Amino acid sequence: MKFSHDIRREHGDAMDEAGAEAGMAEKSREFAAAGNRVYLPLAD
Repeated sequence: MKFSHDIRREHGDAMDEAGAEAGMAEKSREFAAAGNRVYLPLAD
């Protein structure tokens, strides 16, 4: 997938498990702050 390829290119193939967990926790907080909604309303 392009997303996986971009992550590997930017961060290398050897991302440690702790780094991956920290990144997922950060994205989870961002998602919760945005209202836990997959589809956000369009801006006017």
